[in-house]
Amino acid sequence: MIKFVLMVNRQGQTRLSRYYHSVELSRRAALEADVVRYCLSRKKDQCSFVEYKDFKVVYRQYAALYIVVGITDSENELSIYELVHNFVEVLDKYFSRVSELDIMFNLDRVHIILDEMIQNGHIVETNKSRILAPLTAIDKMVES
Repeated sequence: MIKFVLMVNRQGQTRLSRYYHSVELSRRAALEADVVRYCLSRKKDQCSFVEYKDFKVVYRQYAALYIVVGITDSENELSIYELVHNFVEVLDKYFSRVSELDIMFNLDRVHIILDEMIQNGHIVETNKSRILAPLTAIDKMVES
């Protein structure tokens, strides 16, 4: 099961966070800072799967952004690694080469994409066209 998804920049600033189990707000900031610091300190030639406290962390870097996913011990790390890549491909398709600014100024749309892919900590959709269908419908309504 997926516990959380974070998107952070190289300076460690969180651009997106989505939790799939309850974590107190006071603990979230500390958890995010700890996990992000740990991922940012790792070298490029090190594995992108890390055991951290009572869960695993899978992360992937895209240009200046890191996508970090916390998972339970029973979850498949490679499937989450591929999910992260699929998420970025969907963002690239929607935003035509996604950037950090696209995420910052269209956070609602990024959350819609993430919600189409993951619900209650479980992967529910990976097809790019189906993931983007709600946003395409919203964009058509806005245009007309």
